[in-house]
Amino acid sequence: MFVDLDDCAMGPRVQDMWMMLAGSAAEQQRQWSELLEGYQQFADFDFRELRLIEPLRALRMLHHAAWVTHRWSDPAFPRAFPWLGEPRYWEGYLGDLLEQIGIIDDPPLLRS
Repeated sequence: MFVDLDDCAMGPRVQDMWMMLAGSAAEQQRQWSELLEGYQQFADFDFRELRLIEPLRALRMLHHAAWVTHRWSDPAFPRAFPWLGEPRYWEGYLGDLLEQIGIIDDPPLLRS
């Protein structure tokens, strides 16, 4: 069982559910099937929200990088995230964002 009280009254239902999906398209489809089976025991699910999963994932990627860079002046952050100051990190990060754009165009859960 999971409860995320900070989002329970805000945003789409899928906003927290997508974070439990990882791996290949086939693995995500299997995970989603199991998660949805449990979810539907308590409430109906609006399947239009499936299209939000990958954009929400991209938004989380952006928010995390922004949060760390915003807090960079806190001495704990350079110690906790030393890779953030390296060009290689940002090159990889941009590559990940470009990959995510492709995934947004072809979401794993909407593949047949």
